Amino acid sequence: MTTHSIPPPSSVSAPTKRTSSGTSPRALLLDLDGVLLDTRPVMERAWREVQATHGLAMPFASYEHHLGREFIDIMHRLGVGDAELVNETYETASRSASHLARQFAGIAEVLHAFAAADWRLGVVTSKPLDRAAPLLAQLGCPFATVRTPGNLGRAKPAPDPILLALIDLGVDPSEATYVGDMAVDQESAARAGVAYVHAGWGYGQPASPTPEILASPQELLQLLHSVEPSEPFIEGSLV
Repeated sequence: MTTHSIPPPSSVSAPTKRTSSGTSPRALLLDLDGVLLDTRPVMERAWREVQATHGLAMPFASYEHHLGREFIDIMHRLGVGDAELVNETYETASRSASHLARQFAGIAEVLHAFAAADWRLGVVTSKPLDRAAPLLAQLGCPFATVRTPGNLGRAKPAPDPILLALIDLGVDPSEATYVGDMAVDQESAARAGVAYVHAGWGYGQPASPTPEILASPQELLQLLHSVEPSEPFIEGSLV
């Protein structure tokens, strides 16, 4: 069987106005940490437990720099040995500290507005499902799919989880937008051919070329007005 490598992203689509067929469903996909929920206090406490249990002097900032990737991948990039044992400690501590997570102001209302406009909602995160699900339940929103590293395919920054989420939703990449807060989110969206917007209220900085950066969850509502009719109005037509 012949395989083909996926080239690195050369550009990132901004959520500018696009033409709609009028019948194609639209999707809003979102990262979890730093986009839907402020989980930094959870991660900081879990990292302190890792430091204490494994005698790791590496600061939290070093771990935070790689957020968006799978935990084991981050450990390898940081040169941390016994990554599986460290992961067990981190996951146990994260579950114990999950009550510290808080949803970003206005995000639930924004998601309900998209659902009311018939957009299909999904989550693409590198957090394991058993930890992501209880956090997402706080939002009370109708997510139609949640893609995590436990699913099929490669993890971010590969395009797989975004494309699999769109298969779940029955939405074409041209009709989808992914909202992330790390450069790996941006790369994953670009490789999937999906428009990307950067959550400026999150934890990381975007890569080049600079995508659309939003300052607050409420600014996502501009996407609801970004689809133009496929045919222009002509004189005498009904509006």
